[in-house]
Amino acid sequence: MVAEVSTGHKNLGHFKRQEMRKSSHIVNTLGAMICIFLLAGPVVAQTVGSVTNLPVPRYVSLKADEGNVRRGPSLSHRIDWVFTRRDMPLQITAEYGNWRRVEDRDGLGGWVHYSLLSGSRTVLVEQDMLTIRTRPEAEAPVAAALEEGVIARLGKCDLEWCRISTAGYKGWAPKTRLWGVTMDEVRD
Repeated sequence: MVAEVSTGHKNLGHFKRQEMRKSSHIVNTLGAMICIFLLAGPVVAQTVGSVTNLPVPRYVSLKADEGNVRRGPSLSHRIDWVFTRRDMPLQITAEYGNWRRVEDRDGLGGWVHYSLLSGSRTVLVEQDMLTIRTRPEAEAPVAAALEEGVIARLGKCDLEWCRISTAGYKGWAPKTRLWGVTMDEVRD
């Protein structure tokens, strides 16, 4: 025996057409939203620290001559090693109370007390005998040549060049040869 189920509508064909129009409208709307999302380009979710409300990750420098790097965010955690270069650029990747999880250019790090860090920006030269220029142009006169591993103060940056200074020398360096600044960062 076949059971007949009533929809409560006399004109079933009309009901189906209305439902198809609604679902077609939803599909079109979703398609348009997906196109807008794809055309807008990559969206980078920038998070902020739960303590400082500053962007995470961000770059800072080591304020002290020495900084203990711990396994966790407290004095009771073991010291894994000690940073020994004043002004060394570090990247903050997390915050917890008075502690900041940091990484160096090799990706090594741990937890450091915030009092050992400075907001003063520095960079690490990543190319041996990097020539810094008097202007942000590849053909500009050479101001100095810096060895790999030199720490320099970070000044202005455009999308390709940063003005740096160290040991009395000042000049512009290609951003790709420096660690401690993001490629999209512009500084005045």
